[in-house]
Amino acid sequence: MKKPDGEAHAADPQGEGAEATDPSERRCIVSGESGPKGGLIRFVLDPEGRVVPDLAEKLPGRGLWVTGTRAMLEKAVAKGHFARAAKASASADSGLPDLVERLLARRAADTLGLARKAGALEAGFEKVMTAIDRGRVVCLIEARDGAEDGRRKLEQRLRVAKEQGILPDVPVLSPLWAYEMGLALGRGNVIHAALIQGRMQAKVMADLVRLERYGRKDSPENARSL
Repeated sequence: MKKPDGEAHAADPQGEGAEATDPSERRCIVSGESGPKGGLIRFVLDPEGRVVPDLAEKLPGRGLWVTGTRAMLEKAVAKGHFARAAKASASADSGLPDLVERLLARRAADTLGLARKAGALEAGFEKVMTAIDRGRVVCLIEARDGAEDGRRKLEQRLRVAKEQGILPDVPVLSPLWAYEMGLALGRGNVIHAALIQGRMQAKVMADLVRLERYGRKDSPENARSL
């Protein structure tokens, strides 16, 4: 992220006026730094002055943007940044960071489900291995609580595929627990999945990266269901 400067900063130090120089960027109300919208989360105030997350960025009202990590949101809640940025009374519940995590996880899981229905996702160790060998994989998705052995073998196969010119560098993401992946894909716990090249890849990658960047707190034993 970069520090804002110039008239845009002077005119609107915290709000959505930050996009005056670049419509694709917003300013974090905590750090004061500007960056691409994909790296921040939008919030608005409801009629009662409560802070509401707006992951789809469609709710009416002035947007209050926070860098998309749990630590930054926790700071915004604890230090009263929402009220300061809105220049109005703003109620940010202490459970807001947990709520945002659940919403991000649900969004990521729903996107995985859509990718499966569109034929853009392979699940299961053998199917993922085959997809790698065929050069079709754009992202390896591993459950957070999956065994290291299977992950290590798939990552090794990715390295071999790169050396052979079958695939470029392929990111490995672990934003979801096995039970979350299983619910999304309509089966039992899922440990390994692969996103396949196609029109779904940008959307799926964006939602998975957003959740992984935010960070997870709950473990499978105490996480709330999607």
